[in-house]
Amino acid sequence: MILKEIHLNRYRNYDRLSLRTDHQVNLFVGANAQGKTNLLEAIYVLALTRSHRTHKDKELIAWQAEQAIIEGGVERDLGRLLLQVRLSQHGKKASINGLEQRKLSQYIGSLNAVMFAPEDLEIVKGAPGIRRRFLDVELGQVYPIYLYHLTQYQKVLAQRNNMLKNWTPSGQMMMDIWDEQLAEYGSKIIRKRQQFITQLQGWAQEIHAGITRGEEQLRIVYRPSFECEPGADEPVLINQFMIKLSQVKDQEYRRGSCLIGPHRDDLALLIDGKDAFAFGSQGQQRTAALSLKLAELELIREEVGEYPVLLLDDVLSELDRTRQSLLIDTFRGKVQTFITATGIESVGPDKIGEARLFNVREGSVTAV
Repeated sequence: MILKEIHLNRYRNYDRLSLRTDHQVNLFVGANAQGKTNLLEAIYVLALTRSHRTHKDKELIAWQAEQAIIEGGVERDLGRLLLQVRLSQHGKKASINGLEQRKLSQYIGSLNAVMFAPEDLEIVKGAPGIRRRFLDVELGQVYPIYLYHLTQYQKVLAQRNNMLKNWTPSGQMMMDIWDEQLAEYGSKIIRKRQQFITQLQGWAQEIHAGITRGEEQLRIVYRPSFECEPGADEPVLINQFMIKLSQVKDQEYRRGSCLIGPHRDDLALLIDGKDAFAFGSQGQQRTAALSLKLAELELIREEVGEYPVLLLDDVLSELDRTRQSLLIDTFRGKVQTFITATGIESVGPDKIGEARLFNVREGSVTAV
């Protein structure tokens, strides 16, 4: 897929911007705090209706503006799409070819995107919530039904937590209903995560072996919040979920919160059997993160039939020559890529091949 053009209106530090982006590689160069990351973030929001930097959509709207609009023309194998995401102080709306989508889950997947930024190292060494978000974002843009199940699960979880905080025995019947729904939606999420990680493992292991010249082996391990059988059918998972809920019920009443479920799952990245978080060097952690991102590209292509667009936010200068070369070899000639950098020399222009160069300065973008 190709993002042919993008238009911004009152988005962050961009008042108005219309840009043709139909080149295979689009390189945005400028000093810090000029708007390079904002531009890549806008493409990410156009794809996923959410930022990778903040959970507050209001922060994406220009100062004193009522709304921000992102539009993009996307060319896919099945035809051309005009996408729009409109952000306001009251929420957001997404449209495809002028038709507003009733649910965001019906919109997500129209444009697939993979972002790689320096903070992605946190997937390896950060808190479990960062890894859960990684799973949810990638699963959501490939499998829209996953987003629906995740949303329903989060609603049930909020209701159940509220009841636990204000627990009285008279609420037992309602609690039983919440337990059943939590187990139903939670089991669907767990099962899909298991399948996704199995697929991701295949690609990541191969890519990681290539980067390390076969000297290291990467393994991705899913760590659900309770012991459940890998590959189990949904009824089996639901039963295991319900049994565990009954076992921790007294603890939940005392703490006033739900202690098990997908909202407490985690991932472990093992290098030669050792946890990269605890025992990996910074170079090993960076290689593991890079392997995950490159594996995402291949998994999305495998599932949707096309490569996603790749967004590289000031990362090429952070990589050593080996990792930089591998990353460039991965996208060159097959994946439309958007790159930001403070200087053209930091991205190795002789390696990336023909690229369209843009200068970014104070919210203005000029083709060179």
